[in-house]
Amino acid sequence: MDKVQEIVEKQVLTVAKAVEDKLDEEISALDRLDLDDIEVLRERRLQQMKKMAEKRSRWMSLGHGEYSEIPNEKEFFSVVKASERVVCHFFRENWPCKVMDKHLSILAKQHVETRFVKINAEKSPYLAEKLRIVVLPTLALIKNAKVDNYVVGFDELGGTDDFSTEDLGERLAKAEVIIFEGESSRILSKSKAQTKKSVRQSSNPDSSDSE
Repeated sequence: MDKVQEIVEKQVLTVAKAVEDKLDEEISALDRLDLDDIEVLRERRLQQMKKMAEKRSRWMSLGHGEYSEIPNEKEFFSVVKASERVVCHFFRENWPCKVMDKHLSILAKQHVETRFVKINAEKSPYLAEKLRIVVLPTLALIKNAKVDNYVVGFDELGGTDDFSTEDLGERLAKAEVIIFEGESSRILSKSKAQTKKSVRQSSNPDSSDSE
């Protein structure tokens, strides 16, 4: 047992030494930076911030940051061509779709890098047939003008209508249609206390609906 302990201790010391050496190396690199290097880093950072501000401005001009309804099928194609990432909710006037509306309204404000829209499936028969929309609500997750993934009903969100905004956000992030990192998004965990609460205000037990 003493032998094993000795080996473990040596391994721990080895790892600790490696970490210490790495930190010393990084500190030395910082010490070697002169004013010109710092100015270059500052300028690079300013350029990055400028590009992000330009992106945000363009996104906002395209309707990002809000959750809006697409009036017709023709507008759907305009939307998906204009934005790199789109979440489109195919809905009808029922309770499950209203639950989805609540969460998407929150996410649209948190993730301005993505366009969040909805379209009435019953008034869009061509699209519904082309995209094989059967169960409502269905979210079509669109990247670069192509439907890349779907969230059908509430099955992937716990199977009930009391899932949180964070649950839906994690599913969309997994599909890479929204991002959590960077200046383009707020950190979802900041609103965790609020979003963990159910948006349900009815006793209706239905979680999804077939068209």
